[in-house]
Amino acid sequence: MVVATFSLVARDPDTGDLGVAVASKFLAVGAVVPHARAGVGAVATQSYANPRFGPQGLALLEAGASPQGVLEAFRRTDPELERRQFGLVSARGEALTFTGADCHPWAGGVAGEGFAAQGNLLTGPEVVEAMVETFLREKAPFPERLLLALRAGERAGGDRRGKQSAALLVVGEGKGYGGLWDRYVDLRADDHPEPVEELFRLLALHRLLFERPKERRPLTAEEVRWLQGVLRGLGLYSGEAHGIFDAETERALWALIGMENLEERYRGGPEVDEATLAYLKGRYGWS
Repeated sequence: MVVATFSLVARDPDTGDLGVAVASKFLAVGAVVPHARAGVGAVATQSYANPRFGPQGLALLEAGASPQGVLEAFRRTDPELERRQFGLVSARGEALTFTGADCHPWAGGVAGEGFAAQGNLLTGPEVVEAMVETFLREKAPFPERLLLALRAGERAGGDRRGKQSAALLVVGEGKGYGGLWDRYVDLRADDHPEPVEELFRLLALHRLLFERPKERRPLTAEEVRWLQGVLRGLGLYSGEAHGIFDAETERALWALIGMENLEERYRGGPEVDEATLAYLKGRYGWS
């Protein structure tokens, strides 16, 4: 299975989050290449990919192996290693990229403190160089920075066969859905004419639906009155649009929040965050 692709594996020095961004002329590349575990590390496995490198590499890192130790373990256990390519970063920021001698050109990678960028069947080394330069320069939040690096690699030439799929995986302790697990961004464009751009759209939607806002404000009486009218029109509320946020209004709002998959953003009561309110106003016609 030739997973000719370009990828960036990285650690966010500010939060300790770990992530993988990857793109390829390959169906559903996110199902094969990216692997990550909070507090342990992240791995991208590609080019005649050995999918076992993900769980095996993470297990070795968790047991205390260095990235070089992971490479040596793969060398002992995989007779086809020279056809493989992988990058990994540990939770401590140690990184390694490996490109076997039998990978299809252009193939190679660059690793540094907290990142490993690699690719095969690329237009040239400028793809990897563009990813690294962009990742180190940009000041955006970590998931966006990974995607900006992926976009830079694509614009520098990318996979010389073309585009098909891309994926973004980011983990952070307790940052997943409901605070119950660590995988907090897991987005894939499995078959798309512009897969990297599609990931930007999906990430923005993901932030709207699942990000936990730090600041909320009370609804004004005018906003409550409008909201009660919306809720009544949807059959969720039977009271009057009087502008007072009472228990019946709260029950109805919870129902609407559930319909719109915004439950990660709402905590009950008359306070909401600006992004949620803006979405509801746009969706239901604020006037």
